[in-house]
Amino acid sequence: MELHISLVGRKNLSSEIYRQIRRAIADGRLRPGDCLPASRDLARSLQVSRTTVTVAYDRLAGEGFLTSRIGAGTYVSDNFAPASQSRKNRSDGALRARSVWDSIQLSHAFDKPAEFDFRTGLPDATLFPHETWRRLLNRELRTSVATAGIYDDSGGHRGLRKAIARHIGISRGLQVSADDVTITSGAQQALDLIARALVAPGEHVALEDPGYAPPRFLFRSLGAHVHGVPVDEEGIVVDAIPRDVRLVYVTPSHQYPLGVTMSLSRRLALLAWAERNNAAIIEDDYDSEFRFDERPLEPLQTLDTAGRVVYVGSFSKTLLPTLRLGFLVTPTCCTPAVHKAKYVADWHSSTLAQGALARFIDDGGFARHVRKVGRAYAERRALITRILTRDFAAELAILPSFAGLHLTTVTRTASLERMDQLFTCAAARGMQLQRLAKFYFEQPKRAGLLFGYGAISTAQIQDAFVALRSCFD
Repeated sequence: MELHISLVGRKNLSSEIYRQIRRAIADGRLRPGDCLPASRDLARSLQVSRTTVTVAYDRLAGEGFLTSRIGAGTYVSDNFAPASQSRKNRSDGALRARSVWDSIQLSHAFDKPAEFDFRTGLPDATLFPHETWRRLLNRELRTSVATAGIYDDSGGHRGLRKAIARHIGISRGLQVSADDVTITSGAQQALDLIARALVAPGEHVALEDPGYAPPRFLFRSLGAHVHGVPVDEEGIVVDAIPRDVRLVYVTPSHQYPLGVTMSLSRRLALLAWAERNNAAIIEDDYDSEFRFDERPLEPLQTLDTAGRVVYVGSFSKTLLPTLRLGFLVTPTCCTPAVHKAKYVADWHSSTLAQGALARFIDDGGFARHVRKVGRAYAERRALITRILTRDFAAELAILPSFAGLHLTTVTRTASLERMDQLFTCAAARGMQLQRLAKFYFEQPKRAGLLFGYGAISTAQIQDAFVALRSCFD
């Protein structure tokens, strides 16, 4: 183990070595059982005599901090328990983060799975093609040896950008150039890059309300003024968008969390509004691959004739969130700025994973995977719908939804307080749910529950609703 000890400007070198090792043990940086460097090696690295180090070690051993094992070395004593909390940084209080971070909360929705996991936004990891993915990664490792130590284009792996352009051209009807595709570390980074490229601090951004919280936090952290715009059965209410808004973020294919699909007339109205007000639109098409009851509507990007729509996609829902791969498609005039924003953020995403995904898409594996998991999700969705309609019709109404990985219900009779009680009761019975009210930030809250069906197996669903029924009775 490398052990950092500073002796610059110090006089009593043996005492200084003793003091710094003792502090490292007390703080927990050196843990019970950790092996210290041999006295000869430490003396050489510190450029002191071996006796100087030996005196410090003997003193620590005499006080019970260290133990010596003949022929094995010197170790931190197993009998010493470090303090439960590390020593406070000596500069604690000298620096202050911007106040905006005080109002931003980290998500705890994904801390740990429950027995009955109805969390939204999670795919079924057991359906991921692990063996195929391992083969693709191994192949990519073998073929990329020559370029493994070279930084890539900030726009992303060229092969993956081409594969995505072809894929969304076939599956969503988008006619885009691979040059305008940027690979990101998930959809959240895509939003960050767009905001950096298009929105100056102090400008105004509009979001759906209710809506996904992380984009709201992101735009506020970048200095934008964020406005919540109500959503009805046709999607975002365009007439309620403030006139001075620079950017509008929407989820038209499957609004999160309500699940409604933005109507064609509302899509056209939003595009016309953006052109009148010289604004940009972010179209987050986050789980449009999974549609069940209707033919998909045209994405906003295909209806856009003025170059105002930025299209965002992610592989977190179709493959795995832990891959951290997403993408965005920008109008050509904005692409250089977005690539520069990616460069200053993290240069580029992992090229190894990008190369593997490019092969997976080009070989047809991704399309086959989406069809396979889509059948499983359709089965779960149908079962949840049937149970809610049969056993919970008096308490919960299902909002119309034709796509995605969750269903949203609103209460027919319960108050927000009662819904909180039901949520707590369900959690005590092993259910992980999400409350609809948590997604509102300016508009009046509605009481309801969200049922994600990506992470729960079909076999568990019936037992889960039996447990939930007991909370309502």
